Amino acid sequence: MTVHAAPRPDISQRRFTLATDLDGTFLGGTDEDRATLYQWIEANRDTVGLIFVTGRDPEFIMQMCREQGLPWPEYVVGDVGTTIAEVAPDGSVVPIEPLEEDIAARWNDAGEGVRALLDDHPGLTLQPTRFRYRVSYDLSPADFDPRAQDLIEEVGLDWLISDNRYFDVLPRGVSKGPSIRRLIDHLEIPEHRVLCAGDTLNDLSMLASGLPAVAVGNSETALTDRLNGLDSVHHAHAHGAAGILEAIAAFDLHDIPENA
Repeated sequence: MTVHAAPRPDISQRRFTLATDLDGTFLGGTDEDRATLYQWIEANRDTVGLIFVTGRDPEFIMQMCREQGLPWPEYVVGDVGTTIAEVAPDGSVVPIEPLEEDIAARWNDAGEGVRALLDDHPGLTLQPTRFRYRVSYDLSPADFDPRAQDLIEEVGLDWLISDNRYFDVLPRGVSKGPSIRRLIDHLEIPEHRVLCAGDTLNDLSMLASGLPAVAVGNSETALTDRLNGLDSVHHAHAHGAAGILEAIAAFDLHDIPENA
């Protein structure tokens, strides 16, 4: 299968690049809103770059693209920032080794130790997928014992709670924000041509990174409260995909459809 039907200008030369979370953001809003955004991206691929920045793993992301007819990203920052990869023309996801070396070193094969440390911890259910540089749990707020946070910090790692239902253990200093900035720098994309989009607390480091950003209208309150007062962040009224288009217009990053 060919993802890119024809060569495109280098992403660093394009007028605008969207770096977006998936669930609730790129996948949020009405069917009509999503269709408007996706069709606009496909019609402008020579001037619009697309990067998915998500907690999802790359295999799941590509499956979603195939099954749901999403625009194909050219790069992926996945696994809550612990994967930085290029999407090849055949749809395969190829980690960018120079950008992942530091992530791997910070993780230092900590997975087994983390799983043992939090085994049967109240309110945490281990997710079955074994990720390369993170360990992820489903979180039950009513049962959760916050001492898990202290345990993770004591072993030199970071924790992240998002949407009040996920608990991720990550390498120290690694999350969506540092990883998208590392990728943008690697690709030599001018920062003012990028828009970061998200809706939950695991997007905080990305939206507060200093890059132009949007918290879409359906964002969780805990996220918008943390972003208040940041001039680089647009708080959209519209939800999901429509909120992304609203921010593109607000920052004057690209011409958008008249009906958006």
